[in-house]
Amino acid sequence: MAQPLADSTADTPSALARFDDFMAGLEGRRPAVFLDYDGTLTPIVERPDLALLDEGVRATIRRLAALCPVAMVSGRDLDDVARHVGLEELVYAGSHGFDIRGPNLRTQIGVEFMPEIDAAEAELKTAMAGVTGALVERKRFAVAVHTRQVDPAAKSWVADAVAGIAGRNTRLRLTGGKEIFELRPAIPWDKGRAVLALLDTLGLAGGDTVPLYIGDDETDEDAFRALAERGAGQGFGIRVMDPPSPTLAGWSLHDTAEAGAFLARLADRLTAA
Repeated sequence: MAQPLADSTADTPSALARFDDFMAGLEGRRPAVFLDYDGTLTPIVERPDLALLDEGVRATIRRLAALCPVAMVSGRDLDDVARHVGLEELVYAGSHGFDIRGPNLRTQIGVEFMPEIDAAEAELKTAMAGVTGALVERKRFAVAVHTRQVDPAAKSWVADAVAGIAGRNTRLRLTGGKEIFELRPAIPWDKGRAVLALLDTLGLAGGDTVPLYIGDDETDEDAFRALAERGAGQGFGIRVMDPPSPTLAGWSLHDTAEAGAFLARLADRLTAA
């Protein structure tokens, strides 16, 4: 049975303010760091192409990747997130883990669903053609509708239209997030399953490595759940959130600036170890 989200009124401790306590939970084990992109490393912006990674954060991630395994797990298309991060040494899991690439690694899940995604893309573009601000974004393994620039009065219509298209495409499932609707293959695969698969593929599932996942959105809860279900002390979720939200993550960070500061402090600690 899936675990319920923690009560939003609960005090999810800050992984930055209580950094020493957080590190004590690792018990000297090597971390494997999994990172979302939008809302985690970069602030949410009006258009996805404007979410540019700060050079200081990029340098921190590069430094961290020399000390422990680091993977990006994003809802963005794989090539898109890889281009924005710009570090070839990382593992990238795009489209919520449906498309994975890294050094000596290439995996794609759901290729057989391409005709349905193509059809849904065409329907969504037709439906959204008259909606000012609606952005239909095709990814290789999904198609998304961004509503951040849509007039608030029209957002419920957009939601209903997307739901109707999803209902006619039974081989796809509708998921959501911050100002986004997305249709992707209706199979049991998500960020959490992708993280668990990467732990196995990369030889990181043993007791000497502990995975950390940092994310900010509903889709990142799949990863928090997957790590929580490994058992106490076998994985740590950190949710970037302001204000507090219901979450399965055991730790929190206030915003993207704190996420960057946490990663820098983690790199410092690993360097000193």
